[in-house]
Amino acid sequence: MTEWLYGEQGYYTNYKQIGKEGDFYTSVSTSKFFGGTIAKHIVALVEEGFLDKDAVICEIGAHHGYFLADVVEFIYSLAPELLETFNFVIIERFDALQEQQRNYFHESFGDVISLTHYKSLSELTCKGESPCKSAFFIANEIFDAFPCELLYDGKIASVKNGKVEFDTEDEAILQKAKKYHKDKGEIAVGYEAFAKEMAGAAQRFEFMSFDYGEMIARPDFSIRIYKNHDVFPFFDENIKLEELYKNSDITYDVTFEHVKDAFVEAGVEFLELQAQMRALVDMGILQLLEMLKANVDEKIYEQELQKIKLLIMPNFLGERFKMIRFRKQ
Repeated sequence: MTEWLYGEQGYYTNYKQIGKEGDFYTSVSTSKFFGGTIAKHIVALVEEGFLDKDAVICEIGAHHGYFLADVVEFIYSLAPELLETFNFVIIERFDALQEQQRNYFHESFGDVISLTHYKSLSELTCKGESPCKSAFFIANEIFDAFPCELLYDGKIASVKNGKVEFDTEDEAILQKAKKYHKDKGEIAVGYEAFAKEMAGAAQRFEFMSFDYGEMIARPDFSIRIYKNHDVFPFFDENIKLEELYKNSDITYDVTFEHVKDAFVEAGVEFLELQAQMRALVDMGILQLLEMLKANVDEKIYEQELQKIKLLIMPNFLGERFKMIRFRKQ
């Protein structure tokens, strides 16, 4: 999976369209009000005194940069003075994607917004100092893109001649599987290192991420491939892995208990896991919608309303996706 997504010419190493013209939809590609709701939450954190006015606002794994740009756009509407003091950062290890993000920010904001890139959280500095004093970290669909091992009957999978074989052993993976009562399925690799890296990046921060999955591990395989909005089970005998390899997205359901444990072990407080629907409503997406209604004509309002419904409807993104939130204080 690491090679598929991040190896040489891997799926995520170069820019890919997301949304109607791509392989899949995300909440970011569905509505600007997704980022707008996060912006409202960030402003509230400043007002309550948790975030400093010169805090770092950092997206991890930003792809095109739409999400953070939407956050910036709504901060301009809600508390424009913060644009002069916030430090906007994207963590992105691939140079080609950094260039896409810089170009999009320049097209959107000109020279008004300064965007800083780092290849990892360990490189993040604030005014030349590390760790930063206060920060807000945001990510969308990041944990399902971490590498994973496939486990079945005590064996780990490998791919040989385009076929999956369960033929290797790994004691660390078996211990992790035992901890989460998993006899078969995906065991994510890298959550612990990621959490530790973030824990050292700022003295005080909140981290919020959206992904699909459940708190308790699934009892079976969820790994699947997305190509042109079609979904292919990884073990489907009719698919040709060699043709889809590096040319499609590969993903799996997140075990949020594993994410939670990784951050708690790193000294970060777990706050909550909520369905995306409830999280967005609690953070004020409906209030933003009312503000829009008061300032635009009915047609534009109706268009945005339909998009927001997709974000919060239980049968689309509202229930399937979860928001997990942590704090270090």
